[in-house]
Amino acid sequence: MNDLNYVVVGGSKGIGLGIVQRLLDSGNHVTVLSRAKGDALDSHSDVTHHSVDVETDEITAAMLPDQIAGIAYCPGTLNLKSFRATKPETFRSDFEINVVGCVKVIQAALPALKVSGHASIVTFSTVAVTQGMMSHASIAASKGAIEGLSRSLAAELAPKIRVNCIAPALTDTPLASRFFSSEEKVAAMADKYALKRTGTVDDIADAAAFLLSQKSSWITGQVIGVDGGMSSLR
Repeated sequence: MNDLNYVVVGGSKGIGLGIVQRLLDSGNHVTVLSRAKGDALDSHSDVTHHSVDVETDEITAAMLPDQIAGIAYCPGTLNLKSFRATKPETFRSDFEINVVGCVKVIQAALPALKVSGHASIVTFSTVAVTQGMMSHASIAASKGAIEGLSRSLAAELAPKIRVNCIAPALTDTPLASRFFSSEEKVAAMADKYALKRTGTVDDIADAAAFLLSQKSSWITGQVIGVDGGMSSLR
């Protein structure tokens, strides 16, 4: 990954920012689409930022480079309520952010991705899709759709564009900050994992950077659990 154009949606904080930093460290230019730019991106001349709300705004090719080596779509939601307490509007909003926003970005970027000839798309799901967790109905429904979309696109866009999905477990990001508000909470959550810790931005961003790079050139159509073993170990 050197002197290439990448697009990171939701790249101003959390996992998205971690991906941006890795792409910049490898000498690339990154176009970031997010609601706010954030102070962390201000000092980088190789960052182009567009203020975008993926739920409501149109995504156009004019926002994007003419040639794109990879896209990471990082926006997410974490509405954890019982099914009875979750209104249809919440399901609809989660789906718009997690799925329809991703569709809009990829459709706008498709011509520029095809020009690259060896592009990669990385999407994000959650371990809750496969584990049947209580109070996760809305997020699991929309992220399950992302897994299906990713596999379908991997088949349709091959061989020039690879598509893979990362399914993390609990990760210390701004979105999940309420779970990390005390040492006691962190310790209790960490004890649920075989590796006895929760995830970090570095854990997930490193995996995404690998999937965006040509080091993963024979990997496509995969949903990869970066989850401390939660999806497979007991």
